[in-house]
Amino acid sequence: QTFPWVETMFNDQLLAGRRILVTGGGTGLGKAMAARFLQLGAEVHICGRRKIVCDETATELMDLHGGRVVSHAVDIWTGGPLTDLINNAAGNFISRSEELSPRGFDAVANIVMHGTFYVTHAVGRRWIAAKQRGNVVSITVTWVRNGSPYVVPSAMSKSAIHAMTMSLAVEWG
Repeated sequence: QTFPWVETMFNDQLLAGRRILVTGGGTGLGKAMAARFLQLGAEVHICGRRKIVCDETATELMDLHGGRVVSHAVDIWTGGPLTDLINNAAGNFISRSEELSPRGFDAVANIVMHGTFYVTHAVGRRWIAAKQRGNVVSITVTWVRNGSPYVVPSAMSKSAIHAMTMSLAVEWG
């Protein structure tokens, strides 16, 4: 007996025709996701705060897997609409909460919460205006449900992303 879903799941062109933006795609989990999307036939766009890191990752991934990876220093892209958004960008540092400065808190909240909203909002507005379907995946952490010491700005910001993603799923869905 054959299972059609197995053939689809292991199809090396599963994501052909998809244009996926991965925020924070230059390193870590974002880089790994971008590599897999590329292997599955997607055109991948990566963005991050450090353009040189994204440029190096784009070159490395294309050398390894072929395909197309476009690097951006911000959430601006050209050449057609995106089909998918992976909200992966994050920033964090370990700090005792009582020693946390307002600037330290804002550094994390601006990257994690504000940046994620701004990119999602920009992409979503384009999809709505074009009457185009799209997919958003937002990477969060277990701290959303149970908290964690020494990472209060990240825990708060990731909780906001979780709430945004659920709210927009209902509103835009």
